[in-house]
Amino acid sequence: FRQCSSLRKINFQSLLIIEEFAFYNCYSLSEINILSSVTSIGRYAFYGCSSLKQITLPCNITQIAEYAFNSCRSLKEITIPSSVVAICDNAFEHCSSLTKVKILSALTSIGNFAFNECSALNDINIPSSVSSIGIYAFSECTSLSHIKIPPSLVLISEGSFSKCSSLMQVSIPSSVTSIGDCAFSKCKSLTKIAIPSSVKSIGIFAFPLQVDISRIK
Repeated sequence: FRQCSSLRKINFQSLLIIEEFAFYNCYSLSEINILSSVTSIGRYAFYGCSSLKQITLPCNITQIAEYAFNSCRSLKEITIPSSVVAICDNAFEHCSSLTKVKILSALTSIGNFAFNECSALNDINIPSSVSSIGIYAFSECTSLSHIKIPPSLVLISEGSFSKCSSLMQVSIPSSVTSIGDCAFSKCKSLTKIAIPSSVKSIGIFAFPLQVDISRIK
């Protein structure tokens, strides 16, 4: 169905795998039922489905593949099922209408640029099981006002929360030992942050100039 630009709706009776590029750039697709029998959604599967407003992910998939829902600009909410352990690189990048992400899973990793430029995102729960957040994962999420870093995270990667212009509150746990370059750069609403003594390395331009940094012993 790749680049079937007039396709609006599809209803499957039986399905196990949605292959990569399956609905790539199906601009008009607004409704699809993904059967609970589906075990895998491939890379770029729904890339550029800019009319898709809602989708229910099946409870048998273990990861959200690279670019799977990238540029789904009408998608407003998504629930990540409990079976998912990884949200891969660029999975929801440029989903500019996405306001809420609910994670039910024992998620362990969020990939590079996973939610980059999700400018409407204001509500996401990062579970305590997450031990890896990739570079620029939440960069330019300009509606995000607060974030709680999970207690299993060791590294806050380069640019992870850069240009989150509404971000006012960040809680950094004592598990963190390193904060990467530009991690919170250009977060113009962030004025105060407490850094635990566990942090031994802070990269260049990690914080905006106006922020008041204190150390927790």
